[in-house]
Amino acid sequence: MTARITRQDGIRPYNAGMSDRPHALVLTAPGINCDEELCEAFTLAGADPVRVHINRLAANPELLDEAELIGLPGGFSYGDAVAAGRIAAQLIRSHLWEALTRAIERGVPMIAPCNGFQIAVQAGLLPGPGTGSVWPDSPSPAEVALVDNESARFIDKWVSVEYPADTVCIWTNGLDATARGSLLPIAHGEGRFVAGDKLGHLVDSGQIAVRYAQDDNPNGSDGHVAGICDASGLILGLMPHPERYTRWTQHPFWTRLDEQDRQGDPPGLAMFRNAVSWVKARRGSAVEA
Repeated sequence: MTARITRQDGIRPYNAGMSDRPHALVLTAPGINCDEELCEAFTLAGADPVRVHINRLAANPELLDEAELIGLPGGFSYGDAVAAGRIAAQLIRSHLWEALTRAIERGVPMIAPCNGFQIAVQAGLLPGPGTGSVWPDSPSPAEVALVDNESARFIDKWVSVEYPADTVCIWTNGLDATARGSLLPIAHGEGRFVAGDKLGHLVDSGQIAVRYAQDDNPNGSDGHVAGICDASGLILGLMPHPERYTRWTQHPFWTRLDEQDRQGDPPGLAMFRNAVSWVKARRGSAVEA
C-alpha cells in the first residue's frame, strides 16, 4: 500500500486527486527554519503545502510520489555542521535520490532557496544532467559550489537582482527586474557561487535563473549568479529568499512605493505563482490528452 501524507505529517492534510490546489511537499530537517515561510508562499500562490521531516521521507520515499511541487527550505540544516547543507545533502544522496529524480522526471517543479540551494548542489540535483539527458541512477559529484562569502562575513540585506531573458527556468519566467520593488532578501554566510569552467555552459544552456545586479554582487559570486536551474527549468536553486517577499509590506521601503509600483504580485510570490500555474496547465494538458 502506498504511504499517504496525513494531518500529523504537516500543517495540512492532503487528499490526492481531490483538490484543484496542487500538493506541495516541503522537506524539513533539524535546523531548517524557513519551512513555514515556504509553506505560506505555496499557500498564497494557490497550492496546499505539507511539511514532512527528512527522516520520514527516508523511511517512506514513496511519499514524494504524491508531490506536485517540492520545496527545500532555507535555514541551517543540522547546524551547518561540516559545511552548509552537507549532512542533509548526504541523506538525500543516500536515501531520497531515486524518489526525487523520479519526481523530476515526471515534471515536478522544485524550489531550493538559500540552505536548500546549498543542499541541492551538494546532493547533485543542480545543475543536473544536460538537455535531453536522463537522470543517473546514482548521484553525480557536485559540479558547482556555494562557498564562504568574499567578505568572510554573514550577510543579511536586500539586494538588486536581474532575471536573464533567455533562462529556461519556469519559476522566474517573465519576472521584471526593472520595477522599483524588484529587490530580494538574502541572509547567508556561504553563498558565493563558484562554477569555474562550468559557468559558460550554464549561460549557454539558459540555466542562469537569477543574477545579482552589476553594481550589487554581495558575496563575490562568479558571473553575479544568484540562482540557477536544471536544464529542464523545473528545479530552481537560489541564495535569495523569495518566500520572504510575498507581500508588498515586506519590502524594506514599501511605504515609498506608490500604487503603480505595487501592481500585481511581489517578485517572490510571482515565482511561486509561476510554478503553480505551470502545474495546473500541465494537469489540463494531461486531461485533454
